[in-house]
Amino acid sequence: MPDLRPVGFIIGLLTAVLGLAMLVPMAVDWAAGDPNWWSFLAASVLTVLSGAMVALACGGGRAQGLTLRQSFLLATGTWAALPAFGALPFVLGAPGAGWLDALFEAMSGMTTTGTTVFTGLDALPEGTLLWRSILQWLGGLGIVIVALIFLPVMKVGGMQHFRSEGFDTLGKVLPRALDISRALVQVYVALTALCALVYVAAGMGGFQALNHAMTTIATGGFSTSDASFAQFGPAAQYAALTFMIVSGFPFVRFVQLAGGSVRPLWRDVQVRAYVRWSFYAIAAVFAYRLWHEDGPVEQVLRETAFNVVSLWSGTGYGTADPSAWGGFPLVVVMVAGLIGACTASTGCSLKVFRYLVLFEAIKTQLRRIHSPNRVLPVRLGGRPLGEDVVNSVIALFALFLFTFGVTAVLLSLSGLAPRTAITAAWTAICNVGPAFGPEVGATGAVDGFPAAAKAVMIVAMLLGRLELLSVLVLLLPRFWRG
Repeated sequence: MPDLRPVGFIIGLLTAVLGLAMLVPMAVDWAAGDPNWWSFLAASVLTVLSGAMVALACGGGRAQGLTLRQSFLLATGTWAALPAFGALPFVLGAPGAGWLDALFEAMSGMTTTGTTVFTGLDALPEGTLLWRSILQWLGGLGIVIVALIFLPVMKVGGMQHFRSEGFDTLGKVLPRALDISRALVQVYVALTALCALVYVAAGMGGFQALNHAMTTIATGGFSTSDASFAQFGPAAQYAALTFMIVSGFPFVRFVQLAGGSVRPLWRDVQVRAYVRWSFYAIAAVFAYRLWHEDGPVEQVLRETAFNVVSLWSGTGYGTADPSAWGGFPLVVVMVAGLIGACTASTGCSLKVFRYLVLFEAIKTQLRRIHSPNRVLPVRLGGRPLGEDVVNSVIALFALFLFTFGVTAVLLSLSGLAPRTAITAAWTAICNVGPAFGPEVGATGAVDGFPAAAKAVMIVAMLLGRLELLSVLVLLLPRFWRG
């Protein structure tokens, strides 16, 4: 049985920090004279006290490093505990949601999925809107840290490949984690501030710019309005398009860029593939729409590029309904969502890196069939890939497809139409944001989904964000023995 005290201590501290973060939207509502500030104060007190008590109770188990099993427990425990406490303001204050809806919204925020059960966003207090954005911003930062520190140690989905890029944490997670986290936080904050300034220059108000900057850099997609990005003009949409693409790059490259090293970003095979594939998808959908629709070319191009990149990066902002463009564009954007952005970005889904590994493994296997006596290692970007990396990637692909199918079946059994069930499974497991179907509201909200469907999506969002294996391994009896 693993020692749970180090895990409990860290989760307790993180929970207390989340409670302190609730004071920010509380101050916003208090300054606006909105009585909703009381709900944030109450939620903050409950969260800080709960986190502090857990940390104190587990304080005797503090260590200089975490074991492998403790790392698995910490990653899953954090993404299970924080949304539960992050849901409190939605229950105690506006919009006065039920517990399931509040947990859905908080989980969607922390996992940067962006699917919402709330309607009437324009009428919600500013503190509530800001809290949704903060949840996504914190979740985006957290997942980058997990991808760079924990997943390589856990060897989840081929992530052990990145242990050789100067971020090797070996068996001791925490000491090296502090150095990496500090650099990532600085870059993350700088990008968010730059995005907010660009949004202001593009015509957004200060509050809108701050919220959308946080949810853009986190590739989360929560907006302050039911209209999402359709409420803003072309300048703001082009700005968002740029920052959504940038947020899909590996954040480690920005750390290196800040240190004066430009070459790693340009030479990164992931970045090149991500940009190239995005261009192909935009061009294909744009050509299809020009052939089948009448409209200003610039508007069609901007609308196409914005929504394709939004779904490819996993942000989920919308300026139009891609399902209304026709069957081919919908297939393209769903494939984009299944691919996702780069590894170690705030983006979601399986990631470009794993598709590159899969393609190289297939090509190498074909060469081996043709030349069975040749030694042909799988290579990516000129570097050989270990067999354990290739096997991990293939295993994750198989598990992803299986989990996607099971999720879609469960959603269908909950009462959703087939199209809704498939796209809801897609958006939850890929952490993309929108779903398409008759049960989806006019604003894109899924408030009309059955309770069972929302519960399934909550679990799917957690599984997808933590890359499946790091959560499902906890279900093995062998994990808890020894």
